[in-house]
Amino acid sequence: MKLLSFKYEGKTLFGPKVKREEAVWDVLSIAAHYEKTDFPTTIIEGVASGLDFVESIRKLVIKAEQDKDAKKFKYAFSSIEWLAPIPRTPKNVLCVGKNYLDHANEMGDDTPPEKLMVFTKSPTTIAADEQDLPIHAELTENLDYEGELAVVISKGGRNIPKQLAYDHVFGYTIANDITARDVQTAHGQFFLGKSLDGSCPMGPYLVTKNELPNSDNLSVVTKVNDEVRQNGNTKAMIFKIDELIAEISRFVTLEPGDVILTGTPAGVGKGMTPPTYLKEGDTVKVSIEGIGTLSNRFV
Repeated sequence: MKLLSFKYEGKTLFGPKVKREEAVWDVLSIAAHYEKTDFPTTIIEGVASGLDFVESIRKLVIKAEQDKDAKKFKYAFSSIEWLAPIPRTPKNVLCVGKNYLDHANEMGDDTPPEKLMVFTKSPTTIAADEQDLPIHAELTENLDYEGELAVVISKGGRNIPKQLAYDHVFGYTIANDITARDVQTAHGQFFLGKSLDGSCPMGPYLVTKNELPNSDNLSVVTKVNDEVRQNGNTKAMIFKIDELIAEISRFVTLEPGDVILTGTPAGVGKGMTPPTYLKEGDTVKVSIEGIGTLSNRFV
């Protein structure tokens, strides 16, 4: 199932993409119409229930499809404002650095990291598909892109065993870990350079894990102005998704709605000769098979 978050007539809503249509089901309206009072009112509340939430949505959509006026429960994409699938995470967005050897190499490391490198981005970085993003010219001259697979946590926990890690995954989306390289260097740590407003667009969809059973073998392609810059595959990740969840949860209690960015393959602007950073008017598109394409223009 492909889920999205959106605004319609000022309300923040969520629902699944309508099959074979560029439209979304308003499952909150369907639930209210059929007096299903136990249905989650926010997407984070829903993902906490895992695949039970998906099954509840499926049953509501069946009811809506059978309604003689089904169109009242769905909205065309052209009439909604897209949001990130998780519009606001419970805590900072969790990010993994140098999780692809080719990217570690282009950043100056000859050998892969022996231990997981984890940093965070502020929740205020979260932005949506097709949203114009600030170039932040007053703060940085070295704004860079990093296309990544993002994991959305369902059931929370601490000290999650590796063999049970996927039980804690709700699904996957696309993220662009936008980074101010000069700010990152100047401050000697990652947070400020990674946390400029709008520097974590995600979307367009949150795809449930049952639709992407082989998340460790997905192509990741990033284009800048239609020029391919990154062309990788999640099978090249040094630390796989189950390892990421197990290791991070040793130190941090994971919660429903937490998002983990799994790292980026080679091809970032800093790794080019000469380094080539984003400029005003550039459009970055990150595509991951089975999910779609995340597109943002910089202004």
